[in-house]
Amino acid sequence: MMIEQNLYKIKENIFNICASANRNPAEIKLIAVSKNFGVRHIEEAYAAGQIDFGENRPQELEGKSKIIDSNICWHFIGNLQKNKVKYVVKTAEFIHSVNSLELAEEINKRSEKNDKVQKILVEINTSEEESKQGLTKDSEIEKVIYNIGDLKNIKLVGLMTMAPYTEDENKIRKSFVFLRMLKDKFVQNGVELKHLSMGMSSDYKIAIEEGSTMIRIGSAIFGDRDYSKSWREL
Repeated sequence: MMIEQNLYKIKENIFNICASANRNPAEIKLIAVSKNFGVRHIEEAYAAGQIDFGENRPQELEGKSKIIDSNICWHFIGNLQKNKVKYVVKTAEFIHSVNSLELAEEINKRSEKNDKVQKILVEINTSEEESKQGLTKDSEIEKVIYNIGDLKNIKLVGLMTMAPYTEDENKIRKSFVFLRMLKDKFVQNGVELKHLSMGMSSDYKIAIEEGSTMIRIGSAIFGDRDYSKSWREL
C-alpha cells in the first residue's frame, strides 16, 4: 500500500506543479526508477496504475522483463557500454543515456537485428561534474545530434540530464534551463525533439517548471534501497 500511496502523492504534486506553471500534466511522463528493487515492488506499482519503469543495469532490466509478464514500458536510464547494448535493445522502449555516436551506431546495429526502431535520448552533462556521464562540448553534442538522423533504426526523441548534486536550487534550475534552451536551439534548426528527461525525487518540481516531460522518480515511490541485497532477494 505504501507504493500506491506514494504514487498518488507524486501524481497529485505533479498536477499542482503544472497548475502553478501553466502546464498540462498529461505532458509529464512519470518513470518509476525500479533499479535494485524486487519484482514485487514493480508489480505493486503496476497494480496501482504505473506503466513506465526505469532501470540502469542492462542484465537487471533483462532479468526483470523476463519475469514480469505485464504491459510495462521499460526505460533504460543508466550508463550503457557498447557490449551491453544487446541486453537493452530487446526490452527497452526508450534508452535515455546515449552519450556518443559510437554507442548510437551500436544501438542502431542491434535494433536492425531485432527489427525495431529504438527510441533514444541523448545525455547531456549540464552540471559540469566529472562524476556524471553525458556530452559537454558543443562540437560533440552537434556531431551526435546531427549524425543520428542517418541511422535508420534509431529515433531521436529528446535530451536527458542529471542536475548537480546540491541543495542550491539556482544551480539545479540553471542545469535544467540549459537543457531546455539546447532543445529549443535544435528544434529551431529542424531537429525533431519531443522530450526533456530531467528531474528526480529531490528536484522534479524545478524540472517540471523548466519544461521536463519525463521525470525519473525512485526513492519517493519505493523508499530507500537496500544495496546489501540483490533485486532477486527483495
